[in-house]
Amino acid sequence: MSSHRKPRSTSNPFTGRVARIGLFAAGVAGVATAVPAQAATAAPHAAIASDNVFSHTDRMHHTQVRDSFTVRQFGTVNAASVRNQANAVSAGCSADDACRSVALSFQIVTIAGERTHLNAVNLSDAANKKCTGCQTLAGAYQFVVSTPRPFLLDDDARHRLADIHRRLDALTRSSLPAADLKTRVDGLAAEVSGVLHDAVARAPKGDAQPDVTLHRHLEGWPGH
Repeated sequence: MSSHRKPRSTSNPFTGRVARIGLFAAGVAGVATAVPAQAATAAPHAAIASDNVFSHTDRMHHTQVRDSFTVRQFGTVNAASVRNQANAVSAGCSADDACRSVALSFQIVTIAGERTHLNAVNLSDAANKKCTGCQTLAGAYQFVVSTPRPFLLDDDARHRLADIHRRLDALTRSSLPAADLKTRVDGLAAEVSGVLHDAVARAPKGDAQPDVTLHRHLEGWPGH
């Protein structure tokens, strides 16, 4: 059997494709990570963030599972480009000696400003290459928190997110079938959304309303 790729579904209520919002200003430089408290009140700046998780299994290495959970707080920005990607490949295994490849990436980005130009890309790809009976799952979850005034996630939000991160690690390492793993990971994504919505409810007010947007792309074999 030749290479197979899971068709992209359009029935999911979450965004399942590349999302581009506004106009990204050319010439942006510098990679930003989680920022200290004083950055929340710094002058407007441009920021770039990229997170990528990749897993690959074959007859020599039957199992590889990886996940990432990043929180990037940029403060006030006038332009931002954020990218999140997960790729999982299973190759050359057989039904009686199947492979398991899992790649999951959660990216949380907070930005402030009333006229921010944002370019957000969220992608995943799961591929079985001549791999009968293999379990292959790739999931990319990108959360963009936009507020008119700068704010930082408080201790309560950070602790809740840390707990979700621990449970994501445990799920990634579990032996759950891909179809069940999809459901459980979606549940964790819903919890993250709840934490972020609670956080922006306490954010400083402005002319624009605070917003939490989830971009989700999930692919897996076998698909159910």
